[in-house]
Amino acid sequence: MAIRVSRRRFLTTAAAGAGVLAMPSLSRAADRPVVSHGVQSGDIGLDSGMIWSRADRPAQMLVEVATTDSFKHARALPPVNVLPESDFTAKLLLENLPSGQDIFYRVRFRDLAHTSVVGEPVNGRFRTAPADRRDVSFVWGGDVAGQGWGINADDGGMVTFATMRKHNPDFLLHNGDTIYADGPMVAEVKLPDGALWKNTTLVPEKAKVAETLDEFRAAHKYNLLDDNVRAFNADVPIFGQWDDHEVTNNWSASKQLPAAYKERDIGVLAARGARAFHEMYPVRINPAEPGRVYRTLNYGPHLDVFMLDERSYRSPNGPNTQTSYGPEAYFIGPEQLAWLKRALLESRATWKVIASDMPIGLLVYDNAATKSGSEAIAQGDGPALGRELEIADLLRFIKVAGIRNTVWFTADVHYTAAHYYNPDKAQFQDFEPFWEFVSGPFHAGTFGPAGLDNTFGPEVRFVKAPGKGKQNLPPSAGMQFFGHVKIEGATGQMTVTLRDRADTALWSTVLDPKMG
Repeated sequence: MAIRVSRRRFLTTAAAGAGVLAMPSLSRAADRPVVSHGVQSGDIGLDSGMIWSRADRPAQMLVEVATTDSFKHARALPPVNVLPESDFTAKLLLENLPSGQDIFYRVRFRDLAHTSVVGEPVNGRFRTAPADRRDVSFVWGGDVAGQGWGINADDGGMVTFATMRKHNPDFLLHNGDTIYADGPMVAEVKLPDGALWKNTTLVPEKAKVAETLDEFRAAHKYNLLDDNVRAFNADVPIFGQWDDHEVTNNWSASKQLPAAYKERDIGVLAARGARAFHEMYPVRINPAEPGRVYRTLNYGPHLDVFMLDERSYRSPNGPNTQTSYGPEAYFIGPEQLAWLKRALLESRATWKVIASDMPIGLLVYDNAATKSGSEAIAQGDGPALGRELEIADLLRFIKVAGIRNTVWFTADVHYTAAHYYNPDKAQFQDFEPFWEFVSGPFHAGTFGPAGLDNTFGPEVRFVKAPGKGKQNLPPSAGMQFFGHVKIEGATGQMTVTLRDRADTALWSTVLDPKMG
């Protein structure tokens, strides 16, 4: 367990270490190592947070951290080696920070072979989780650079990130499809109205599906070429998940790869995609399972976030109609399910946010053309079957254990919606009512809406989607979505608002916490 320290102790420690990062003599600018893709922070807690950056060569990452943007009394941290084996990326856990505090950090790189050569710094900031009941806000969604819609300078780049940044959220809950490793890009796409979408920023690796480790890495680096994304990342921490497109569309152990792939082993592709994801995102490293995505993030007295991994432990995509629970019906798997139950039971936060990379009650087919097989949880109206058995077991546990104020946040389907799960209208009824909120895409094609499965009684309270005959709309059509959540410190009330990239408030609801 990390030790909480006071602001006074932090500043005392900072002052003692301020002289460690003395500026050596610098060579001419062209010879200095550079911060190639900005900085990121993530997985913020009461007294700690991860930061990330990337150099353009073998180097040492030099980090200073302070509680003011002037960096007066900054604390210099030990250098971190940055090597080709990790594509020159580095992550560092900042610890012993004061709670509820704006933290400022700056990153520069020192050439590993010529230690007198140091590059220019890039600054970032985040806010540690509060120890008291202050207001908290976050944004959520998913789906970036999908369906061939890349960075178009004429359209303002990835505009949704600039819009979200204006809300000054405490963090972004990124529900996955952080990249589209299976989505090649071309320079121009002709739109139905005759206009051209221009991918004005391209990299060679995006001309084909990602198969090598470097190609997976390049897909992540591509998104970081966008000015809006880099500015957002420097200001807003990311709580990151992954989904299918970090590897390839709808992947599971049964995935039959299309002809575009020379690498035919889905296991090899998944391993490379996972490594690239963990290299490129500020996800905390779990020594027990270094590649683990599921985890609990505590963000003060009002909020715990439970990040799920619905890819690594799932059964093969198939009919999803098993009548009893077993390996063929796994979605998050028994070990992760047991962890989630324990974590929910132990939580003392007002709100328990379950971050799911896929929705519960929407029909997402493994084969969209034939509407066959299950890619997600739902498999059709009726009693709980297949992967729904895990959800039924979890919902029953939440009810019996008296766990209050669980809310689900998700993305994946490329439109925005609010679902209220009502046991009175469900086939499986042994659960307390709850909400599931869907948002995205941040910057990808817009689709939907998907069909509903009545097993858990979802009621659509709001939906905005293109509708029949208007699928895969480009970002320039404006139907790019994100969600915004505010939790009031004094009352614990949660306000959920669904927004588009123009920051229009499409729909909102206020949830009062149940106490006791």
